[in-house]
Amino acid sequence: MSEELNFIPAPVTNRRSDQAKLGLFISLFGFLVFILGAKPEWLGLDRSPVIGFVQITVFTFGLGFLCVGGYIGLSGLWKNDERSILADIGARLIGTGYVIAVFAAMADIFGMGTQPLPEVPFFGPWQAVGVQFGQIMIVIGMTIMIPFHRYKKPK
Repeated sequence: MSEELNFIPAPVTNRRSDQAKLGLFISLFGFLVFILGAKPEWLGLDRSPVIGFVQITVFTFGLGFLCVGGYIGLSGLWKNDERSILADIGARLIGTGYVIAVFAAMADIFGMGTQPLPEVPFFGPWQAVGVQFGQIMIVIGMTIMIPFHRYKKPK
C-alpha cells in the first residue's frame, strides 16, 4: 500500500519540445566551438598572429554545428504542423549559406584564394566577407523557418 502512495509518474514530454531542446544544446555547443576557432585568444589558446588553417577548420565546424542545431531546434518548434513552403526555403537557405561560408573560408585550401598552395593559407579580408555573406544567408534562413503563424492572436 505504501509503495503505491510513493509512486510518482514520469513527466509527459513532447517529442517536439525535446527536439527543440536538443537543437538548442547543439547550437550552444556549436557556438562554443565557433568562438574557440574565431577567437582563441579569449581562452588563452592563440598561437599565431594570423588566422590559419586549424582556426578556419575549427570555426567552420562550429558554424556547422550551429546550423544543424538551429535547424533541429526550429523544426521542433513546428510541432505536428506541416512546414510551410517558406520554411522549406529557409532550411535550404541555411544549407546554402553554410556551403558559401565553408567555401569562402577554405578558399586558399581549395586553390581559389589569394594565397597559392605552396604558401601558408590564411584568412584574408575577402574570405571574411564571403563568410559573413554566408552567415547572413544562414540567419535569414533561420528567421524564415520560425513558425510565426502559431503566435498570431485569434480574431
